[in-house]
Amino acid sequence: MEKVAIVGCGGSGKSYLARALGKILDAPVTHLDAAFYDDEWNPLPMEKFTELQRELVAQPRWVIDGNYNSTLQTRLEACDTVVLMDVSTIAALWGIFSRQLRHGAGHKGNGVHNRIHWGVIQYVATYRRKMRPRVMAKIEEFASGRADVVLLANRRQARRWLKTVAAEHR
Repeated sequence: MEKVAIVGCGGSGKSYLARALGKILDAPVTHLDAAFYDDEWNPLPMEKFTELQRELVAQPRWVIDGNYNSTLQTRLEACDTVVLMDVSTIAALWGIFSRQLRHGAGHKGNGVHNRIHWGVIQYVATYRRKMRPRVMAKIEEFASGRADVVLLANRRQARRWLKTVAAEHR
């Protein structure tokens, strides 16, 4: 496990998993929200964002967390492991609100980027129905059969999986 793409709904625990996995694997971690948005929440132009990801995936080792379906193919074609944080809608909604309560709004480093507005709530509330099928189709098309695909249905499963990975990488 050298190149890991972590995808899933906002609030699913992608950033936590990425930080923990990066430590276990001793691999650099990139949180795509931190790469895409500046401190004023201005997005990077898409062509620059795509080029940045091409540079990131060209590295020998990495953990990258973030959905960004428009550029997902870049990560899926380069990874050896895909982790889908496949949590319930309720768990994801709880995740975005509890993160906001714990950390407040804004950029906090370590992958914590909080900005709750109606668009974010709507995206999280409809992710499993609207976005998940598109993500699954891309995983099937660009990673299945070539990369290990790990589906984690909740945070407990994620912690257990991390323990297994840590035991394998001692």
